[in-house]
Amino acid sequence: MNGPEAGLAIAATASFCYHWRMKMVTSAILTELSTTATGARRRRANHNLHPQLDDPIQRLLNAVEPSTYVRPHRHAAPPRWEAFVALTGRAAVLLLDDEGTVTARAEIAPGGPVLVVEIEAGTWHSLVSLVSGTVLLEVKPGPYVPVTDKDFAAWAPAEGAPGAAGLVTWLERAAVGDTAPRG
Repeated sequence: MNGPEAGLAIAATASFCYHWRMKMVTSAILTELSTTATGARRRRANHNLHPQLDDPIQRLLNAVEPSTYVRPHRHAAPPRWEAFVALTGRAAVLLLDDEGTVTARAEIAPGGPVLVVEIEAGTWHSLVSLVSGTVLLEVKPGPYVPVTDKDFAAWAPAEGAPGAAGLVTWLERAAVGDTAPRG
């Protein structure tokens, strides 16, 4: 379709609205993604905006509910930065050193003092959802290769392992200078 009527052609899918040359994310879509995350075992859900995993720029909506565990990790090989934009809710993004000591903490929320964070390549980090209904836009260089995407901190328990839930609780409250509990 060409001409002025092309601007009116919007197709809806189960999750997203598409104009012939534009993807649109609506409030309803964010609510739908949050509802999915609430019912998920891992308490999170994502939707890729990029067309394929080898896309050079990864762009995804990430719905994270309180108690979800994002194991502290870094993107070091190859080194990659990562950015988060708060679309709904509130989350804390924490930077950590090699020993698990918090070196920076930013709470991001739409309308808050901090809306966006960008994490330098190779930096240990994690995030926690502070309220239900939190959805973040995540952007990082691609391609996504599961084997090399993340380097997990040795001091942080694996997802589902004893101590993981306790680390989430600690991350929710941790301040600069606090060191992650062991065991």
